[in-house]
Formats: sequence, C-alpha cells, structure tokens
Amino acid sequence: MLTISGHDPTGGAGIQADIQAILGQGCHPCSIVTCLTAQDTRNVKRIFPQSAEALEEQLEVIVADIPIRAVKIGLLGSTEIARGVAAALERLRPGIVVLDPVLQASGGKELGDEELLEVIREQLLPLTTIVTPNHHELGKLGNTPNPDEGIEGLLAHGCGAVLLTGGDEPTPLVYNTLYFQGGIKTFSWERLPHGAHGSGCTLASSLTALLAQDLPLEEAVRKAQQYTWNSIKYGFRPGKGQAIPYHLFWS
Repeated sequence: MLTISGHDPTGGAGIQADIQAILGQGCHPCSIVTCLTAQDTRNVKRIFPQSAEALEEQLEVIVADIPIRAVKIGLLGSTEIARGVAAALERLRPGIVVLDPVLQASGGKELGDEELLEVIREQLLPLTTIVTPNHHELGKLGNTPNPDEGIEGLLAHGCGAVLLTGGDEPTPLVYNTLYFQGGIKTFSWERLPHGAHGSGCTLASSLTALLAQDLPLEEAVRKAQQYTWNSIKYGFRPGKGQAIPYHLFWS
C-alpha cells in the first residue's frame, strides 16, 4: 500500500508512524513525502511542502512499477499538492483510499486554509473510501459546528464512510463513531492517562492496511482502533511534549 504524508522528525507521526503501523498489520509500505516539517513532540513550527510537480512525478513512477492496493493520505501541505494527489488518484483509482484530514497539529498550529479545504471537499472526498476526522477537523471540513450536519456534508461529497474520533473530547471514555452504509456504530475505549503524538496517523494507516487485506469495514475499524489503543498504551515520551506511540508492541 502507499502512504502519502508529511515527514515528522520525531518519528511519532507522519510518514514514520504510517510505515510502522502498516508493517504492524503485515503490509508493505510504499511512501511519498508531501512536505518536510520543523516540529517536535509539542507542536509543528513550520512546514516545507515539496513541489506538486515533483510529487506527481514520484507518484507516476511508483504506480507504473508496483500495483497499489490501497492509499492512505495524511498531511498534504499545500493546495497544489492536494490537487496533484487528487488528479493522480483519479487516474489510478485504487480500490481503497483512507483520508486522515490533518488540519491542525496536536499543539494547535493550523495546517490547512480554506482553499485547501475546498480541494479536499470537492476533489478528494469523492475518491475516499473512509475519512477519519476528529471533531475539530470535522467542523472545519464540514464547514459547520454541528457534527451531524458535518457528517452529512462529508457523505454528500461522496466519501464512502466517516470515522469520527473522540480522543480529543473531554469525556470519561473515548467514543469513536463510524457512519457507513450499514448504519452508525459507536466504539468506546478506556481513556489512557496520556495521549500520543501520532495517534491519528496510526489509526488511519493501520485501518488502510487492514482494508487492503479485505477485512469488512466494521471489523477493520475495530481492529485498527485496538491496535492504536495498544500503541498508545505502550507509548513512551522521548522528548518534552507528548508521548509517541510504540507501534511494534507485543500484546
């Protein structure tokens, strides 16, 4: 499978988290970096997107050589890159596309403007099997503070399903809710005493890998959450900010 995301020097999120989570599910990760970042375990300071032209050439070369079963999209970095990724996926038409709309760093830095949001809505969502926003990302992407309206908006733009994550919400348990053709399914998880820098990347990447192995959507969503929960449980704090997930745990 192919992951398209940003580079995180801490190794907790972005491409590094994607690669480890994909390997953790028994899949082979191909990867394309959308942008470099200046970040630590506390926040993103700055992003340095690569050119859309360079990214599109990398995509063309890799897909001409290796048959891609599934694609995971994370931090895009620029509107031009988002357009390039959408155009490539339109040609490639992989069976599975999982979109993790990385619009804000865990430390609070905004990573997407309205122009980028519009490209995601109009060009990427129609190609997406499932999108995995948290409540903040849903509000921005759905352009409404009302979660129900936001979900309806995302589905109306053509994505197949939405997994709304609740790790950032002030609830005793963590509630993640799947909206799909089979209905609505809410999963509840024990809230661990610490979060983790890269938990969203871990969830989306492991979900993509499980879907690539033809697991039914609901089962893949459950297993990806369990893997992510364990990665956070066994996470460690190498820096002065958040813990980072440990993806190669022994259960």
